[in-house]
Amino acid sequence: MNHWTELPCMLNGEPCLLGEAKVSAMDRGFLFGDGVYEMVPVYQRRLFRVDAHLARLQHSLAAVKMASPMERDGWLALMRGLVQRLPDTDQWVYLQVTRGVAMRDHVMPQGLAPTVFAFAMPQRPVPAELRHQGASCITARDFRWERGDIKSTSLLGNVLARQMSADHEAQETILLRDGFLTEASSSNVWMVKDGALIGPPRSEHVLEGVRIELMRELCEELGLGFNRRPISESELITADEIMLSSATKEVLAVTRLDHEPVGHGALRGKPGPVYARLYEAYQRAKPLQSL
Repeated sequence: MNHWTELPCMLNGEPCLLGEAKVSAMDRGFLFGDGVYEMVPVYQRRLFRVDAHLARLQHSLAAVKMASPMERDGWLALMRGLVQRLPDTDQWVYLQVTRGVAMRDHVMPQGLAPTVFAFAMPQRPVPAELRHQGASCITARDFRWERGDIKSTSLLGNVLARQMSADHEAQETILLRDGFLTEASSSNVWMVKDGALIGPPRSEHVLEGVRIELMRELCEELGLGFNRRPISESELITADEIMLSSATKEVLAVTRLDHEPVGHGALRGKPGPVYARLYEAYQRAKPLQSL
């Protein structure tokens, strides 16, 4: 497919092309960002860690007082149907649920039919050169709302944060709240210290990325230490390695932070050995954890 308008989508149970999909101007997703979403990776036409993604979708729906519009089997059928409409074997499937259509009012109306939207797109893997060299990131104050654990469509704070790094020709903006690491604009963030992988603790400020549990499993497989605890800005700056994880990046080394090389000694400014082992383990996990 040569253009995004030709990508397959489903809108409220009806199949169409992305360029043809239309929602009401009074949809609360359009007016308020009153909705939640998920992005599920697909490898060889199989959905990766799909139950974890659906569990997080359910968490987000419950947090914003919305009932799930379908059960697990319905979500699976919807996603698999979209996957079959694309020739690409590796894809991403985007799911979005908004509260529905009503007259504009901040109070949540009762009894609305939710708007359910989904589409599939070919994967755009991290370029080989970027994976070889590692990503450049900047840091910024985490100025977003307090409920980062909800995967909300209200993403203006994340958009502004990501644009800050784009303006510096960097790949991500790593966010700090009161001097401690939360996450990046569209990624979870990890550091390595003395051979162990360390991430921020679970909190309302951090999206519980599906890859967090995966990283714990991979560390256990590889015999690496794994810990989640508060990470100060000074610790992050002096880390042995820094890396990002997300559905689209998988796991990616950060080799420059605020224009300074990450790491120490001969590996300063280069992807480190823990990243290399985790990346290879991630690739091994893909066929094993896909349905």
